[in-house]
Amino acid sequence: MKWVTIVLSVALLCFQYSLWFGKGSVGHMEELQEQLVLQTEKNQTLTLRNKFLAAEVDDLANGQEAIAEIARVELGYVQEGETYYRFIERNR
Repeated sequence: MKWVTIVLSVALLCFQYSLWFGKGSVGHMEELQEQLVLQTEKNQTLTLRNKFLAAEVDDLANGQEAIAEIARVELGYVQEGETYYRFIERNR
């Protein structure tokens, strides 16, 4: 009878060890919860970026204004009938 108590006590200790310190333990689950929160925030940021990029692609595909704006900013495009003014700052 004494050996049964010892075996059961050792089994209980092994289960308690895995509950508190092993894979899937309480501490491990808390780490996973923190990682889940961080990943959710990253996913929300990336989802917003993807929506912005999709809207920009749609605008470029369907609208001439976006193309003209990019040409103005990056290439210095001036449409017919427009006057171009360039302001240069003086170094003092």
